[in-house]
Parts: sequence; structure tokens; C-alpha cells
Amino acid sequence: MAAIAPTILALDFDGVLCDGLLEYFQTSWGTYCQIWNPPSHTPPDNVAAQFYRLRPVIETGWEMPVLVRALVLGVPEAKIVQDWSTVAKEIVASEKLDPAESGKKLDSFRDEWINKDLDSWLELHRFYPGVIEGVGKILSETPTQVFIVTTKEGRFVKQLLQQQGIQLPEERIIGKECKRPKYQTLRQILEVLSCQAAGLWFVEDRLKTLQLVQQHPDLQDVRLYLADWGYNTEAHHQSASNDQRIRLLSLAQFPQDFSVWS
Repeated sequence: MAAIAPTILALDFDGVLCDGLLEYFQTSWGTYCQIWNPPSHTPPDNVAAQFYRLRPVIETGWEMPVLVRALVLGVPEAKIVQDWSTVAKEIVASEKLDPAESGKKLDSFRDEWINKDLDSWLELHRFYPGVIEGVGKILSETPTQVFIVTTKEGRFVKQLLQQQGIQLPEERIIGKECKRPKYQTLRQILEVLSCQAAGLWFVEDRLKTLQLVQQHPDLQDVRLYLADWGYNTEAHHQSASNDQRIRLLSLAQFPQDFSVWS
């Protein structure tokens, strides 16, 4: 690894290290069946493939079964990409849905699945090519301290990483259970390690999350990367390219020396 390196590397999990699209769709479809009770519990042809392509439009859990509903109803993909917020609101209104209740149903479906058959749930998580090798190289060849900052429960992240031979201390995996925005987690990491913001690099696949970090003056020197292989779109890539503070990172760059990231 080159001399150019962060003191701390904070990585999102889903959409940066782990591809959870298979699990996202299975959970979304199962929740959809509970809400709408379709005549067949077998997904229509192409709905899964459409869902995978459109996953970047989703910001919160309740939207997942609503996206499935939009696809079943035949809403064009282009309309969903261009104005998902309006599409989702129209479905919520026309079908008298309670977003909070839909979110609870989704969480309950996933929790029940995990409690009944954790192994089958974990098996639906795949790692992007080269990322495990890249993390292993960072851990073995550099003094950089790696943290996982994610909205997934930390215990599952730990288990999935261990299956790939990556061992991180529990305090380096900061998940859903911490119940705080990622910018606050980054701030806490800096405080605990007494590190300057410039020594922290953060890799995330959601542009809005990076933009939230930008809004905090004490984090203005954190180096921000948008993982272009994650749950984002060409429009997000273009926005990142036009933003002086956000760097676009490719999957091919990730396992390489940090100097290649610049």
C-alpha cells in the first residue's frame, strides 16, 4: 500500500461491501403478500429484476413493499426513477396505507425469518467481487483502522464478515443498534480515537448520506467517497462528479492502493 492512506477507513456495509439485493426482494415480496394478499405468492415474471434495478430509489424500509406494488401495477420504471416520491405517495393514498405500519410489517417479516432460519437469511447476502480481498489487504498491510458504519444490525455484519475470514473487534462494527445518524457516528469515532477529520475516509453508496456529512463544519475535512457499484444511479454519479468534496470510487479501484483512490 502507498504512503497515502487514511488513519481511519469507515465503510458502509450494504451496497459497499455486501450485496443484499436478494434478501431485500424476498423480504419485500413477503411483506407485499401480507399487505395485499395476492392470489399467487409466486412473484410475477421480471418483478424481481425490476426491483433490483430500482433499489436505489428506496430510502426507508416502508417503501420496499410499496415499490413491489408499483411494479405489480405496471408503473413504468422510468417514472419510478424520475419521481419515486410522487409514485409512492400516490400508492399510499389510493390504497390507504400507513407507512409506519408497512415498515413494522417489513421488520416483523424479516425478524421472524431470522428467528426461524438464520442460515437461509444469511445465505442471501453476497459480497461484491474484490471487496473482501481489499479489506483483508488493508487490515494486514496498513496501520489504517477499519470501521463498519451501517444501518444493518452489527451482529449480522460480524457473522457475515467472519464467514469471509474478516475479523473485526465488536467496537469497530457500528450498526443499527446504535440508533444515530452516520455523521454522528463518524464524529464519535474521531473523538474516541483523537483523530483529525482529515484522517478519516468514509465510503458510502447513498449520496444523501454523504451530503448530510457535508452539512457539518466539524466534518468538512473528512474525505468522502461514493461507491459507484452500490445502490445508486447514474444521476447520483453525475452529482458526485460535480461535487468538489465527494469522490466517485469504482469497484476496480477499491482493492488497490489508496493512492489509486484519489
